[in-house]
Amino acid sequence: MSEVKNFALIGVGGYIAPRHMQAIKATGNRLVAALDPNDSVGIIDSHFPDADFFTEFERFDRHVDMRRRAKNGGRIDYVSICSPNYLHDSHVRFALRSGAHAICEKPLVLNPWNIDGLQELERETGKQVSSILQLRLHPSIIALRDKVRSAPGARKHEVNLAYITSRGHWYLQSWKGDAKKSGGIATNIGVHFFDMLHYIFGDLQDNVVHRYDDTKAAGYLEYQNARVRWFLSVDLEDVPDAQRESGQRTFRSITVDGEEIEFSGGFTELHNRSYEEILAGRGFSLEENRTAIETVAAIRGSKVVAPTDNGHPFLRKK
Repeated sequence: MSEVKNFALIGVGGYIAPRHMQAIKATGNRLVAALDPNDSVGIIDSHFPDADFFTEFERFDRHVDMRRRAKNGGRIDYVSICSPNYLHDSHVRFALRSGAHAICEKPLVLNPWNIDGLQELERETGKQVSSILQLRLHPSIIALRDKVRSAPGARKHEVNLAYITSRGHWYLQSWKGDAKKSGGIATNIGVHFFDMLHYIFGDLQDNVVHRYDDTKAAGYLEYQNARVRWFLSVDLEDVPDAQRESGQRTFRSITVDGEEIEFSGGFTELHNRSYEEILAGRGFSLEENRTAIETVAAIRGSKVVAPTDNGHPFLRKK
């Protein structure tokens, strides 16, 4: 049996943190320390009720350092990072400097140059950064990638991607609505899709933005093997009428050459699979995040232009 690893978790009060706690438990490891400025974290009791909890980073830092120096073991092996996007870079650096590996939620960082700094710190500390890119582990996505790669002759597939995940009024009042903290809508809700597109269709060749504001964004991406029209939104009004009338608040669709790619199921275990791969030394590295981070950073800084025939159908309805 492999040795049980000690985990710390930053951002334990966040939406995605329970999946990380489940994955730590499912892989036979233990959470020993957790940090969040908010104290509504009773969810810890469902997973690791004995974990030490801190609301102040300074006390958490001291506790992690105390464990690092302890003669009887107990040091932190991994720090899982589920904090707001703009803090990921800092918290990854904290993990490495504390003698632990880092596991970071997406987006790994907000800007491509942050990756360079973290790679340098990996070399200095001998510790590794792994990222959660769970769509790369989804069976349907793997099958599509294999199909694209095995097809005879190079060709450009026609892809339409729409992701609408409606949010209430709280969204724009939270850090997620602050582009300086979240990176904006394309980064906050779209980065894993942009990574998926690069993973399936190869190198990015063109990036055009047709709309970009606080609640929705759209554009055109051209990859080695695909032309992609994309649309993202947190506005309930963008959910198609049929789905909205049936009570749905979200809508996700990816078509390749007119054929719908079904991957709505199979998500519940993907964080577990991510942790299994990371613990086996097969996690997704800093460099594997670069194209997606470059994509969203470029979208954030691009001039919006009117679509031609390369606009997403949902955009043309607006």
